[in-house]
Amino acid sequence: MGCDNCGTGKPNGCKSNGGCSTGGCNRLNAFDWLMNMPIAAVSDECTVIEVSFNQGSRKDFFRNTTVQQFEKGDLVCVEGVSGFDLGEVSLTGEIVRLQMKKHEVKEDNPEMKKVLRRASDRDIDTWRHSKGREKEAVIRSRAIAKQLKLDMKISQVEMQADSRKATFFYIADGRVDFRELIKIYASEFKLKVEMRQIGARQESAKVGGIGSCGRELCCSTWLTDFKSVNTTAARYQNLSINQTKLSGQCGRLKCCLNYELDTYLDALQGFPDNCDNIQVAKGHAMLIKKDIFKNLMWYVLPDSNKQYPVTIERVRKIKSLNAQGVIPEELEIAEITSSKVKEVEPEFVELVGQISLQSLERADKKRKQKQQQPRQQRQQPPQQQRGQQQKGQQQRGQQQNPNRPPQGGQQRGPNRPPQQPRRDK
Repeated sequence: MGCDNCGTGKPNGCKSNGGCSTGGCNRLNAFDWLMNMPIAAVSDECTVIEVSFNQGSRKDFFRNTTVQQFEKGDLVCVEGVSGFDLGEVSLTGEIVRLQMKKHEVKEDNPEMKKVLRRASDRDIDTWRHSKGREKEAVIRSRAIAKQLKLDMKISQVEMQADSRKATFFYIADGRVDFRELIKIYASEFKLKVEMRQIGARQESAKVGGIGSCGRELCCSTWLTDFKSVNTTAARYQNLSINQTKLSGQCGRLKCCLNYELDTYLDALQGFPDNCDNIQVAKGHAMLIKKDIFKNLMWYVLPDSNKQYPVTIERVRKIKSLNAQGVIPEELEIAEITSSKVKEVEPEFVELVGQISLQSLERADKKRKQKQQQPRQQRQQPPQQQRGQQQKGQQQRGQQQNPNRPPQGGQQRGPNRPPQQPRRDK
């Protein structure tokens, strides 16, 4: 089973509602919101299904003439060129009729291809073997085109499931005579060759990638048709005309420039027309930009490079005065007040002074003293060392027994007289 929402792959943990835009699928399919709709009669049931190929990069409609009922995510074998092709069911039921109406495909078209059967294990193995040849075919086809010195680039090769046909997608600025190229490809790969020219945007949609916004490219996920984009859309939105920032990975202008264009055009209708230059006492003020969020128009006077914000009502009044031949004294600069709450920056705290290293310093000092004592003992003569050892033992003994008399003497009581020397008789 494929993804429950998009049906164009088998991503792990795809749980999005209405489609998989960040899961692992390369295309976003239409959500079947008519899935649980009851059918009035069996004869009214739609017998056409939508099948996607090559991870959703190509989709087509096929007539289900079999007695089997297919669900989203099932692998089916359909009619191909002199053979069969294998794809994945992306839509079934009444939603297919709406998609056919959108793409202007008639349901009773006699040339519509048919569904042959449900894919077996043998069909899947053959399909995987054919897909494994695509990368080698791209490398080899590019080398052959370079040898023939053709001004073209092979972008992708899509092989049929039974390896009887291959579609070579290429990019070229002009017309290319590839009659000799087709013969070489047919003899090299032993299959039927179809050449199809695509643009830079179609190539990006097939290759995929991450845009400057951090998300997957729109053309490789949900965008189905490409509308023309020009620099006028950037001017309406007050964007700097920088080709590096306005261009996408395909080298063309970004498609997202058209997303908010209608909102900007509706907001610009409230601004007065023909107000690029207005006259005041200091001279002609020239319009620099329009701020549609604050309804302000920024002007520059000839004597300075400073920009002055003016309200729309004031600009209209100055324009009407100029039409009457009256020149106002000043522009009446508008006061700009920000409604955004100012963030309070936290005070600087020096964490180095808050940490005490006295315990570490004491331990280090003791360790150094222990290392220095053996060195001093080794440097002193042996007699001095013995004297110091005896002295140290005496001091330790006195500390343990403070009432003990010193060595070499006798303890005397408080009232006991001193002993007299003994005389020999």
